[in-house]
Amino acid sequence: MSFDPRSLERLKELGRSLPEPIAPPQHTTNRPVKATEKRHRIETEDNPERLFQELMKASSDGTVPEHLMARLKDAERHIATQNKVKANAQTLPSSQTLSRQPLRGGQGKTTRPTRPNVAAGSEEESLYVAFGQLLLEDDED
Repeated sequence: MSFDPRSLERLKELGRSLPEPIAPPQHTTNRPVKATEKRHRIETEDNPERLFQELMKASSDGTVPEHLMARLKDAERHIATQNKVKANAQTLPSSQTLSRQPLRGGQGKTTRPTRPNVAAGSEEESLYVAFGQLLLEDDED
């Protein structure tokens, strides 16, 4: 394809007046965060209570973006599962001691369970009493 001198000159003019191509964006979001980079407490906090406080400090009107609410819920779930694991670990030894006791044949309903040590007047004691009364009511029927 050949151009006459006037058309060639016009193309060169247009080439100079066109904007330069925009450089492609650098992918900074996919790179891992370096340990030396300063991160906000909202990004680093694992305690749900402190995370909530930081979110409220950062929010001027009390609204929190969905991704941060999801992070807060995940932190709460993580703490809840840790507490369940600890509770299961604490109750496991006592249940193991019960299973080690030899089975006594022939005792059935005549045996009386030993009452656990609970503080007098506590909610736990009142629950034990209420449960015992329910059992007694069932025996009357």
